[in-house]
Amino acid sequence: MTTNTEARPPLPPFTADTAKQKVRLAEDGWNSRDAQRVALAYTPDSLWRNRAEFISGREQIVAFLERKWRRELDYRLIKELWAFSENRIAVRFAYEWHDDSGQWFRSYGNENWEFSAQGLMQARHASINDLPITEAERKFHWPQGRRPDEHPGLSDLGL
Repeated sequence: MTTNTEARPPLPPFTADTAKQKVRLAEDGWNSRDAQRVALAYTPDSLWRNRAEFISGREQIVAFLERKWRRELDYRLIKELWAFSENRIAVRFAYEWHDDSGQWFRSYGNENWEFSAQGLMQARHASINDLPITEAERKFHWPQGRRPDEHPGLSDLGL
């Protein structure tokens, strides 16, 4: 992977507190739905597997996210730390969204992340499943953007 002088704290090696902070920062970034901003958290040559799609580098990350958020409307995401070690973090997540026909979904998944010494994500492996839900089954009701601190997390919601 490319050596990079950009720094994106917290930096590895992670502790329980810094890993939780890194997960929340990632959640906040994705909830912004700002593809350019999100891409800056990754190394310029970051490698992804998202479902069955393979993505390489920031330009492809931006294109992927822009396409994703055009399709996944009213997107709201919660991430939760699962495990961590030196420069790796595993998370589980769920997000809710609807398509252009109004059908709601809750997408569940797991991600494995690997970070550079500068705290940029250099590898992301995501496995995701989509569950159709009714609007009444939704659990993520905050206004678009950052999840409020007082909003329950995945475990609190029984997810």
